[in-house]
Amino acid sequence: MRDKFTLEDFQKGQVLLFDKPYGWTSFDLVNKVRSMIRHSFGEKKIKVGHAGTLDPLATGLLIVCTGKATKTISSFQNLKKEYVATIEFGKTTPSYDLETLFNGTFEYSHITQDKLYSAISGFLGEIKQMPPIYSAKQIEGRRAYKFARQGKKKDLEPVEIQIDRIEVLNFNMPEITIMILCSKGTYIRSIANDLGKELSSGAYLKSLKRTAIGSFLNTDAMSFGEFEKSLNIIKQI
Repeated sequence: MRDKFTLEDFQKGQVLLFDKPYGWTSFDLVNKVRSMIRHSFGEKKIKVGHAGTLDPLATGLLIVCTGKATKTISSFQNLKKEYVATIEFGKTTPSYDLETLFNGTFEYSHITQDKLYSAISGFLGEIKQMPPIYSAKQIEGRRAYKFARQGKKKDLEPVEIQIDRIEVLNFNMPEITIMILCSKGTYIRSIANDLGKELSSGAYLKSLKRTAIGSFLNTDAMSFGEFEKSLNIIKQI
């Protein structure tokens, strides 16, 4: 990360790596960055956008572009994504994560490591995935999650995704931790839910962290405290 930024730097275009906090939407983070730049330089007109949405309950790498660099956002969105996910078996939720309350309990004692590896192999390569109804997918011009929160049932279409690798990092039932390398548009929540069904149980996504986008790593991402120092903000007394 650079020690200092100027307004001209942001206008010409910067590609910034942030570690998105838990509970924030991707738009929350973009708005915070835009606000900090405006406050630092007294400039209201500054373009800021992100490349690849993360769910509020997910953490990890979010690429933020400013100024002329916002024109390159699509090139980052098309890069492969890497995630580390913790999945808990024996329970399900309507949103496939902890956004909603548990709505089912299932037996999981029959799930062995061998059965897990066998099930995972079926998710590799090009597959069709059904997005969660609690998602930002568009239905009739509205976000799917808005219908879901109103209790309205709407049909989503499956989408083609590519999963290059799934590695089991920890097996400690009822929880497992996996690393996933996949294409854009992949819902890790859906993988958790589908994996539970495949293993004759139920499962939900307990936690998720995006660790890489292409060659960009979350270990190189900065906090807002570090970003604030790079702006050299002068607080008014």
